[in-house]
Amino acid sequence: MSEIFAAGDKVQLTGPKGKMNSFTLEKGGRFGTHRGDIKHDEIIGKPSGSVFALPTGEQFLALKPLLSDYVLSMPRGAQIIYPKDAGQIIVEGDIFPGATVIEAGVGSGALSSYLLRAIGDKGKLFSFELRPEFAEIAQANVENFLNTKPKNWKITIGALQDELGNTLKPRSADRAVLDMLAPWQCIDAVAEALKPGGLIVVYVATASQLSRVAEQLKDSEMFTGPVAFETLVRPWHLEGLAVRPEHRMISHTGFLLTARKLADGSQLPDFRKRRVNKVEGSEEDTEQWFGLSERKVGEKKLRKTLRQVTNDSKKRKSKD
Repeated sequence: MSEIFAAGDKVQLTGPKGKMNSFTLEKGGRFGTHRGDIKHDEIIGKPSGSVFALPTGEQFLALKPLLSDYVLSMPRGAQIIYPKDAGQIIVEGDIFPGATVIEAGVGSGALSSYLLRAIGDKGKLFSFELRPEFAEIAQANVENFLNTKPKNWKITIGALQDELGNTLKPRSADRAVLDMLAPWQCIDAVAEALKPGGLIVVYVATASQLSRVAEQLKDSEMFTGPVAFETLVRPWHLEGLAVRPEHRMISHTGFLLTARKLADGSQLPDFRKRRVNKVEGSEEDTEQWFGLSERKVGEKKLRKTLRQVTNDSKKRKSKD
């Protein structure tokens, strides 16, 4: 990626008091502030990291946005996976160049962007999404950041457990990443698609989801014992000798769970140091504990997001 700004590129502009704005550069365009306008043409042709000043003296820093910057500001249909969790998915999921990866669902395309970068041009990403409008937003967001349509990415509309067998051959995938409401419904299909030793990563928001998917993995007898964790990020204030934690932090966003696929016919040994009796509940208890529903997204918001990503796409294509 060139570090010289060109028309159609995205720019992250940081102004007084650290306020950041991201927008797409257009020939003849202007970025308005309460103290005056910055002309897009003044940024085009300059390297990333340049500083621009208004006649009034206010200065602005122009940088090409990092992927982590972009995903936090991208138009959203569904909630994104935050960079702190995406980083753990890439590392704990051992996503490597050339890997064949299964993803469900695509949300707004944040995790898809990270996965595509991690697997490189020789890898393959097969994504599954129930809602066509989410898939459309995600695809536009990814293409707008990469400035191209990835040839190694395929989005299938439909439930993973129904469509995976029609998309991938058995034991052909290296990794599976599930970010969905009921990942336990997909365990059998994912186990069929993963190679022996392949790894599944599950991202869920609640403890009840975490419990249910962990028990499903154990009951399937096709995976190693699941490992679960969450990641908390606490930024620090750095000003002279005033070095202290910030008053705000990014705490719980979701749980991550990983497990590895056993070879066909293998049975996992019992590695526990002590026996623990499994706590059982009634069917009614289970329904109350696992009562989940999809977060509703208003049609008005979806239409607005689609318009936004479509306009970004048009600007990108006009550059080409």
